[in-house]
Amino acid sequence: MHSLSAADHGGAADAYASAPLLNCLLREVGEPVPPVAGGRRVYRLPPGGRLLRVRAGRRPSEPEVYAAGSWRRAGHDELVKLTAEVLRQHTGVSNSELPAEMTDSRDAVAAILTARAGAVPPGDPYLRSEQSLITGHPYHPAPKARGGGPVGGWLPYAPEAYARFPLVLLGVRADAVVEEGDTAALDALGTAPPGYRLLPAHPWQLDLVGAGLAEAFEDGRLIRLGRTECEAAPTAAIRTLHLPRHPAGGDLFLKFSLDVRITNDVRRLWRHDLLGLRRSDAAAVAAFADLDAAWLSDRGYRTADFAFEELAVLVRDGLHGHVAPGATPLLAAALTECAVGGGGAAATVGADRGDGVPLLFPWTGPVDPPAWWEAYLRQVVPPALDAFARHGVVLEAHLQNTVIAVDADGTPVQALFRDAEGLKLLPDVSRAAGWERLVYCLVVNNLLEIAAVLGERCPEHALWESARREFSRCADGLPEVAGLLAAPTLPGKTNLLLRWTGADGAAARYLPVPNPLRARGADRA
Repeated sequence: MHSLSAADHGGAADAYASAPLLNCLLREVGEPVPPVAGGRRVYRLPPGGRLLRVRAGRRPSEPEVYAAGSWRRAGHDELVKLTAEVLRQHTGVSNSELPAEMTDSRDAVAAILTARAGAVPPGDPYLRSEQSLITGHPYHPAPKARGGGPVGGWLPYAPEAYARFPLVLLGVRADAVVEEGDTAALDALGTAPPGYRLLPAHPWQLDLVGAGLAEAFEDGRLIRLGRTECEAAPTAAIRTLHLPRHPAGGDLFLKFSLDVRITNDVRRLWRHDLLGLRRSDAAAVAAFADLDAAWLSDRGYRTADFAFEELAVLVRDGLHGHVAPGATPLLAAALTECAVGGGGAAATVGADRGDGVPLLFPWTGPVDPPAWWEAYLRQVVPPALDAFARHGVVLEAHLQNTVIAVDADGTPVQALFRDAEGLKLLPDVSRAAGWERLVYCLVVNNLLEIAAVLGERCPEHALWESARREFSRCADGLPEVAGLLAAPTLPGKTNLLLRWTGADGAAARYLPVPNPLRARGADRA
């Protein structure tokens, strides 16, 4: 890989930030105008009918707007203005917050690219995969926004900048501690004085909420105990940190609150989620006891009663003891990260290796896309469907919650899933709502993206024929599968409209997107 020069960072940041914004705008509002010519597709943007032209692909690029009888290139700033204008007309709602987030997201990418140019990427393929996501969520208008704060406040803790840092160690007076589940791993991070319990804290979170804790520090409910000797590395989730060398042995994940909006939500460990955590995690642990996959358990949490959400820390299983012997774990989302052109250069994050596979794959030999895809399906699809059918567990099986372990040849041999906070249980949600969520996470947010990468080097329709067979094989106890394979569309989440109208991030809204699982020619049957 090579790094971008300083002169290229602005253009590359524009390209990286524009691709997901275009994906949202074109999916949720745009109307395609046939035909595709020269690799470019034209879209009409109702209700005003403005025309937008892009170079087609899973990461649309080189946007142009039609004005005064000609096409004119649109940078990210102009795209933000165009999007705001179209959405005001489309929804009848004004929003000044989201355009600022889109700009913040673009500026964050520029800062990240600059930081990466002078940093050394981690040697561990797993950590490198977690810290590779420059584009981020491919269907969110501001996937890299960091709350609008100064760069110096968040960049030291950014996974994309290859950050590593010690945790702040706090002591919480024992009578103020609230905890549930297995939190013993926290006590190995340091030593608390008599009458106190150890509580690690994310340094960025302390910066964000520090003033609100002044009284607790003054009256002795909270004391500072220095920093951990071991370092933590932020994962793609930003507030979830990986401790590759936990003092008690093995590795560990810790998840914290961050009072920052990242994608659709302010990323706190909310009280209601924590209070339901043990039930959700226990259901997942029970489901995976007889599944051919692994679950990274959210073992428990610890916090302080006077800052329940602000200081909460969740303890999650590490990879050690879960990954198959000899296999290399990789974040599935990293396998879809691609080079995006900008400013006359290509940003080489996860750039194509020459055989259609991003460089983040840790092997060097050529990859047979159909065979790799079939192996991926075998590891990912059955456990997600079985957990739903036999245990009523709705996994949030999107790319960022899926870790895929590969053998020395790069073949997927195991899937690991995580995040009890995002998991849903039947009948807490209806079966229909749970199935829709599973289809969105597993098919739209996971398989569609992986297939699009592989489809750049082989006929994508053949990949979906394999996927149909895999879903059919797993259909026992799942009458919904027949409907899925016959449906003309899938549920695509409307992140742009959701954020523009100010809907709660958990209130998912869907619009139909074409279903590649449907048999070819079904419309003519």
